[in-house]
Amino acid sequence: MRDQYHEELDGIGATLVEMAGLAGQAMGNATVALLGANLGVAEEVIASDKAIDQLQHDLDARTVDLMARQQPVAGDLRTLVASLRMSADLERMGDLANHVAKVARMRYPGIAVPSELVEIIEKMAVIAEILSKKVAVIIRDRDTEKALQLGDDDDEMDILHRRLFVALLDPAWPHGNEVAIDMTLIGRYYERFADHAVSVGRRLYYLVTGEYADI
Repeated sequence: MRDQYHEELDGIGATLVEMAGLAGQAMGNATVALLGANLGVAEEVIASDKAIDQLQHDLDARTVDLMARQQPVAGDLRTLVASLRMSADLERMGDLANHVAKVARMRYPGIAVPSELVEIIEKMAVIAEILSKKVAVIIRDRDTEKALQLGDDDDEMDILHRRLFVALLDPAWPHGNEVAIDMTLIGRYYERFADHAVSVGRRLYYLVTGEYADI
């Protein structure tokens, strides 16, 4: 019975790793759709969001069931509670990729991002991909040291987010209010993706140490 219990605990961790990978893949594909006006890829991202949602629902149900059956204490209880919270963050990361893809679909066949802002969005997407990969490794290995490093990547994302706003607030902005609104939302989606990745890192740190980290 204890072997089965620990297999179920390991399975919950594996699902979280899978969710991190899917969220990162979704944001990468959403960026392809956004910058390339690729309607097919946008539709794929939007459809794939249901898979991440279903993983969260299944994981949460398994976690609650395990808590009810095994009545875990100490580290195991922390693991299960943290898993519930991490799954919510990872599901939200998938939602944010979905939002980017929906902007791409809404503006098709045009490209939502003005040419002078493409570089910023590309860099934001790279950081999002790096964060999602790091989150998967951190969960898999319970690596608290790498969890603490997520804040550096988040700082880079924040810098890019500010650069985007500087461009949008320039009195010489030539693209009108509608494009400015699109870019405000897009920038927010990438920035929040990074915030949720950091949140996963904080929860992992607490899971392992029982202490809260300032990431």
